[in-house]
Amino acid sequence: MVKPVTDIDCSNGAPLPDTVLTATEPVVLRGLAAHWPLVRAARTSAAAADAYLRGFYRDATVMAMHGAPEIDGRIFYNDDLSGFNFTMQQVRFDAVLDALRAHRDDARPPTLYVGSTTIDACLPGLRAENDIDLGGRDALASIWVGNRTRIPAHYDLPDNLACVAAGRRRFTLFPPDQLANLYIGPLDLTPAGQAVSLVDFTAPDPARYPRFAEAWAHGQQAELAAGDAIFIPSMWWHHIEALDSFNVLVNYWWRQSPAYMDTPATTLLHALLTMRDLPPAQRQAWQELFRHYVFESDGSEAAHIPAAARHVLAPLDANGARMLRAHLLNRMKR
Repeated sequence: MVKPVTDIDCSNGAPLPDTVLTATEPVVLRGLAAHWPLVRAARTSAAAADAYLRGFYRDATVMAMHGAPEIDGRIFYNDDLSGFNFTMQQVRFDAVLDALRAHRDDARPPTLYVGSTTIDACLPGLRAENDIDLGGRDALASIWVGNRTRIPAHYDLPDNLACVAAGRRRFTLFPPDQLANLYIGPLDLTPAGQAVSLVDFTAPDPARYPRFAEAWAHGQQAELAAGDAIFIPSMWWHHIEALDSFNVLVNYWWRQSPAYMDTPATTLLHALLTMRDLPPAQRQAWQELFRHYVFESDGSEAAHIPAAARHVLAPLDANGARMLRAHLLNRMKR
């Protein structure tokens, strides 16, 4: 059985300490965004929150997902995993709000979802009244709007502070070591950019996914109301359910690494191309190389080489990253 996420009261308006923003376990931050005008409007009614958002709209278009009522809000694949159970369209943001309003009282509405849209591009000025102090972190702030949706468990590389601005959301989270028990789908054909668990959390199939029970035993869960937030550490798997007919989430993504570093997901794909199908003894040899030069690197692996001659083994900086990237691109062209 999943356990509750650690819960702390943040309704006093004090700045978030670094111990929260660098945590390695998820943390629920009750009342963190309760002072936002958007939250206060949402606590009045969905109509009030809708009207508040429209006040910042300036003819921007967004990518919106649309699914038939039969998918019951689950953003997922089609039956044979050759495509998806929804369509994507570029539409005006106010048209999405119109559709959500039109279907707000439907017992089984079509699924409507706008995900990961940059706030400043879509709703300029919104952050001036609704924002979180992240201690100088250069975070990407995005807005997510929709009705009752279910987003399969997935991970994100950046740390994530997710603030519920309207409606309620249920988060179910798993540590990175539960990867094998979550039955992850294709890496290169994904509903929204990240690989996702194939398990339907509302009706898990123990015959098809027997190890999911082990993941569930290591899971954590929290239900958030408008004004609450949750910190999700990098690489933690998270399944998100929007529970009301009108839901708004604002999230902040940032990395605890320099901007010049590429995503490790690229390395994973390249490793599938170059290493996965090697004979076992060769894979083991490469595992030792990665252990030595990457996973247990402490600088001593290059200490015997003169500093000027260490090249890619020298500490990485922006210039070194550019040179290494150019070297990799040249090798890929061969």
